[in-house]
Amino acid sequence: MRTRRILTAACAPAALALTLTACGGGSAALPAAASGSAAASVDSYQQVLDAAPVASAAQIPAGSLMAAIKKRGTLVVGGTDTAALFSLKDPITGKLTGFDAGLAAMLAKYITGSASKTKLVQVDVSTREQLLRNGAVDTVFATYSITPERAKKVDFAGPYYSSGNAILVKKGDTAITSVKDLNGRHVCAQSGSTAVSKLKEFAPKATVLQFEGNSQCVEAVKQGRADAYVNDQALLVGVQYRDSSVQVVGKPFTTDPYGIGVPKQSPEMKKFVDAWLEKIEASGLWAKLWKATLGTAVTGDAPKPPVIGSAEGS
Repeated sequence: MRTRRILTAACAPAALALTLTACGGGSAALPAAASGSAAASVDSYQQVLDAAPVASAAQIPAGSLMAAIKKRGTLVVGGTDTAALFSLKDPITGKLTGFDAGLAAMLAKYITGSASKTKLVQVDVSTREQLLRNGAVDTVFATYSITPERAKKVDFAGPYYSSGNAILVKKGDTAITSVKDLNGRHVCAQSGSTAVSKLKEFAPKATVLQFEGNSQCVEAVKQGRADAYVNDQALLVGVQYRDSSVQVVGKPFTTDPYGIGVPKQSPEMKKFVDAWLEKIEASGLWAKLWKATLGTAVTGDAPKPPVIGSAEGS
């Protein structure tokens, strides 16, 4: 992935306000892409996976979901391969890289002994709970916001990251700089996402257009069918990183803790993943993975990860 500047002089005022937030920690400003070569980032990413721990036999009791995964030899992950900086497929190598993809690979290594033992099942907002409940996936890493309503259907380990709803507009659009500017405009949001309800709360006079996929909302903005697109800032920064015809403006107007979805019918998996998260955060591997992924587009030190169990529903 080529490192480039993601905010230009045309959107400098917004750049001053744009941040990625983390529960209990500081924020990382987004005025430009971080320095350093793509090769260095790839090397750093692989170094994190190489240093990732492996669970002891005692930590994987017989009859648990973890034992079933280890016996199978593969962690089945619900996610995506199109989210830049979080989980993006290299068209040449076919490998996934990004913050979510790296965490999934590290969890696979913790259980199976190998970071390469993952199988991706594509999910979207409407299918995540269903796939976890019917056992089609072992876990979901997909910028998955923890909510009490979702927690009635699935368990959440974490939170492992915190973002917030922000706004994407066409490059050069200066009419929209905050959520209040969305009133009276056509705004796109993914069906079933937290953005839909938050728009009703923060911009009640906006006309909300709902599409299932991220790419559909991005195209609606680019084509002028929508004035703006609201989603988690971390996801929108990834869109901006790949497409210079759009830009993220303003500050996040909500706080969204990301969780790792696990099946409610296997409560031991939640405890296991929480313990694993504590281990990689304490060892510094979480921060190193952030630097090798999100840190290639965000200047500054890695934020402090949110406190595990701090989000309602976790």
